Amino acid sequence: VQLQASGGGLVQPGGSLRLACVASGRTFGNYAAGWARQVPGKEREFVAVTNRGGGSTYYAESVKGRFTISRDNAKNMVYLQMDSLKPEDTAVYYCATDQVLHKIVVVTPQYWGQGTQVTVSS
Repeated sequence: VQLQASGGGLVQPGGSLRLACVASGRTFGNYAAGWARQVPGKEREFVAVTNRGGGSTYYAESVKGRFTISRDNAKNMVYLQMDSLKPEDTAVYYCATDQVLHKIVVVTPQYWGQGTQVTVSS
């Protein structure tokens, strides 16, 4: 599976961004999908994941209530809507997919996309 993320940028605290990730190469609906993020000098951390059908979602405590993950299997897309952004959300965001959802939660998925930079600053 090849993954291509987009949608990052510079936003003020309290603002919103929507990240998108398009998958190709395999039947996307056979895979869980999610997002992780990484700050220089720190380990990559789990952000959000959704199951194959999109009916179940899980979030890191730090983003719960502010971020929303969704997917469109017909378009091979997974999204991350980020609202009420904080400076501590600044990171490179990576989309990921794996046939096993838990692999994304523990940040060891089979497939990673390239990162997209999100900067929250006034």
